[in-house]
Amino acid sequence: MMMNTTKPTTKPTRAAAAAAATRRPVARTHRYSGAQPTVCRAATSVGPSERASSFEFNTKVFPKLQVDFPEGETEFVVKGGRDQFELVAKAFDGIKQVSVIGWGSQGPAQAKNLRDTFSEAGMDTKVVIGLREGSTSYDEAVDAGFTEADGTLTGVFEAAASGDLVLLLISDAAQASLYPRLLAAMKPGSTLGLSHGFLLGVMKNDGVDFRDDINVVLVAPKGMGPSVRRLYEQGKEVNGAGINASFAVQQDATGTATDIALGWAVGVGAPFSFFTTLESEYKSDIYGERCVLLGGVHGLVECLYRRYTREGMSAEDAFTNTAETITGPITKIISTQGMKAVYEAMPTEADKDTFMQAYTASLGPCLDICYEIYEDVACGNEIRSVVNAGNRFDRFPMGKIDQTAMWKVGEGVRAERQKRAESGDDGIPINPFTAGAYVALMMATVITLREKGHGFSEVCNESIIEAVDSLNPYMHAKGVAFMVDNCSYTARLGSRKWAPRFDYIVEQQAMTSIDSGSHDIDATLKQEFLTHPVHDALRMCSDLRPSVDISVTGEGSGGGGARDASTNFKAGVAASS
Repeated sequence: MMMNTTKPTTKPTRAAAAAAATRRPVARTHRYSGAQPTVCRAATSVGPSERASSFEFNTKVFPKLQVDFPEGETEFVVKGGRDQFELVAKAFDGIKQVSVIGWGSQGPAQAKNLRDTFSEAGMDTKVVIGLREGSTSYDEAVDAGFTEADGTLTGVFEAAASGDLVLLLISDAAQASLYPRLLAAMKPGSTLGLSHGFLLGVMKNDGVDFRDDINVVLVAPKGMGPSVRRLYEQGKEVNGAGINASFAVQQDATGTATDIALGWAVGVGAPFSFFTTLESEYKSDIYGERCVLLGGVHGLVECLYRRYTREGMSAEDAFTNTAETITGPITKIISTQGMKAVYEAMPTEADKDTFMQAYTASLGPCLDICYEIYEDVACGNEIRSVVNAGNRFDRFPMGKIDQTAMWKVGEGVRAERQKRAESGDDGIPINPFTAGAYVALMMATVITLREKGHGFSEVCNESIIEAVDSLNPYMHAKGVAFMVDNCSYTARLGSRKWAPRFDYIVEQQAMTSIDSGSHDIDATLKQEFLTHPVHDALRMCSDLRPSVDISVTGEGSGGGGARDASTNFKAGVAASS
């Protein structure tokens, strides 16, 4: 890796109608001026000439690092760390109040991290929480030190109207419902901050654009909110600790949007911040959480668990050889050495053949679903599905996902593993068949993103790093619901929707092919895996990883760890808690 340091015609929509009823219109309700939503088309991919070869941005405050990835791709990143906190003050010049709207997954973490950063940097910028009246999160915010008495806790629209930087961290479903009023409430010249590009997809579907007198930026931490806080706290004595983030500038009305976005990213603890676009972020993020990050791995382990119990394994051994082997040793190897190292860690040639049999049989079926997911996200169908689900929640709330026998068995397996770990032996094997199938799922997620034009840093973060450094540790600690249901509602919905699809297609296509004796190891697929440029790209990204590994205690949010998962949700305004 080379790293150089340099200075730095449609009918009126629901949204338009709602905006027209307010005193300050949303972008004066002019129609969306970017690329129009497209109908879903057959599977397509972009060639190297169509993929961006440079990811450039200009900053007046922060130094940039140049990273030369494989295939001629150059990206620029910004290094964070506590020694950069003084630059946050410079980037936030003129920002007296950061309003954090919502107290869900990202809200508590980002609010606390920014408050701590401002204090450490000697800044007088105030962090204010905006919650709806009667919010169930009110007491949690008060317990975290935000109160009405000192002006740091107020209503949603009051916070939006008074903030210089307004971080919209309510659920995606609530954003879709409330964005006309929220955007209308903001001051001219203020900055809207998003941690997910979902709202852009909604507005494209609605045919409207952002107001042209505000900045619109994104900082998307590469992990769930509890991870953002946990790593920030763990790293208070280690410069640079925190969780990486991507950032984007959708609209720069003041000429300072890029540095505001970077100041926000460094302020919440991002050791490294990667440049992207709002559209690219929401496509890769919504897609990734439905694939290897959440939905795909959930479906895969349930499929393999049934297979192993049918073959005669005890329930406990089957759980150990599926969920435990993925979230334990396989995750550790990928995190520190990469995917190819999992194959190389197989102790015998027979184990390597077993790995490759599972890999080559599973890759095609997983690619099939990955492509479907990506194209449903890209054309707006998946976003519509999320919005529609939010409108049904009052009648059909999300159900639990860890009540089947497999996950009940897992409770006992984890308890026994924790006892063994006290003596230095967790007793988790690397199952070669599981390893091959899991790496196939991960590679299918990677291949789809590359063929759809995403840069290497985004591919590695959304397919690999977030899985092994942020999400899998939560399933390892307390099971699948603890991982999935500490994420956003969009992620939780997507995981529930697509996990059964991965389960079904791997069972019906990959497993039956192997069991019938008709599947031979595909030498071409094997060679393509072993020589894929993502392995080199991941090594480069690994040099830009957080300086500490996350430690998941399984305790409540008060300790900075993940919260016990909740499936309670109310549609509409209630979603702004």
